[in-house]
Amino acid sequence: MSDIIYRYKDNVYLNITNKCPCRCTFCIRNTEDAIGDAENLWLSKEPSLEEIYQAIDAYDFTGCTGVVFCGYGEPVMALDNLIAVSHYIKEKYGFHVRVNTNGLGDLIHKRSIAKELCEAVDSISISMNTPDAKSYNEVVRPAYGEKSFDAMLKFAQDCRKYLDDVRFTVVSVIGEEAIEKCRKLADSLGVPFRVRQYSE
Repeated sequence: MSDIIYRYKDNVYLNITNKCPCRCTFCIRNTEDAIGDAENLWLSKEPSLEEIYQAIDAYDFTGCTGVVFCGYGEPVMALDNLIAVSHYIKEKYGFHVRVNTNGLGDLIHKRSIAKELCEAVDSISISMNTPDAKSYNEVVRPAYGEKSFDAMLKFAQDCRKYLDDVRFTVVSVIGEEAIEKCRKLADSLGVPFRVRQYSE
């Protein structure tokens, strides 16, 4: 059975879609079927909004400090469900809600989604992954090609107009030199920056 909800450390994660426009070379879903206490994050089908609500209502959130939209897909691929579920979680449980995203939502939906996403969640973590478009295309392998890197940077800047808690992240496996270049780029754009360990 596949998991819509799983726990990792102090957070509870929502795995609401397996769809993703990227094929990142380091993505954990290339090597593992699950993370945290999940048994299998490969969904047998894309869950409906009602199925997500049912999974939430049946879950024991004891000890949970926050809820994160992050699973084996890009959460904004299921944008309407993400927004509805975020409001549901905040109204029913009062949890802080974060979304981990590749930042390509505008390309996915062919319009700006920053305002509506920022109004639904408390924080946004955007995967920068590399410091330039060339290496981004090689590592992230986005479906939208060369325009993806600039679209991701613009999305972060747009989100900062509506929400204070927006940050770029990179995974530690990219190496110190690339990390420092990413940090400088983030600083130049006025967006906070964080290095994640591989499994986060």
